[in-house]
Amino acid sequence: METDQIIDYLKNTSNQNLCGRFYQSQLKTYEATVVKKKKLNFLVGFGLAFLALFSGTIAQAQETKSQTNHATSEQSQVQNTVQEKSILVKGTVTESALPLPGVNVMLKGTTIGTTTDLDGNFVFPEKLKRGDILLFSFIGMETQHVVISDENSTSTVELKVDMSSDSSILMGKIAVKQVYRSGK
Repeated sequence: METDQIIDYLKNTSNQNLCGRFYQSQLKTYEATVVKKKKLNFLVGFGLAFLALFSGTIAQAQETKSQTNHATSEQSQVQNTVQEKSILVKGTVTESALPLPGVNVMLKGTTIGTTTDLDGNFVFPEKLKRGDILLFSFIGMETQHVVISDENSTSTVELKVDMSSDSSILMGKIAVKQVYRSGK
């Protein structure tokens, strides 16, 4: 192959592997020709900046509409009854007259909840309505369901221990590699 043919062949196969033998006369140093790409990024950026600066837009204020609410006595009575029905729930969780720290207190059907402090006391983070159900759960104990009926329904909750044979399982593993013998 001639020099021009080798250069053309190498240009066309730049993305592929090349395997073969060359003669001593074909092994020369060839200068790589760099194709310069025209950079139009500067011109494009300048054009966009020109459009942004000189495009004519006029700022306009938004119009506000005024509304007047005429509250009737019926609406205020409905709001008062809704506020009366919301109950702030707080209390103490005990077991055998001893406080239980770390008991989970959750509103049934939601992820809203809290835990008891070191003295077994809790304050629920949201106000509840009559008929809401609180779930009291602790490891190794039966979950208690308490229905909110009035402000005193959850002042003290007694959790009962549920340790049936199904709930307590002893598991372990022993591995002996060799018998220990003392050197004495």
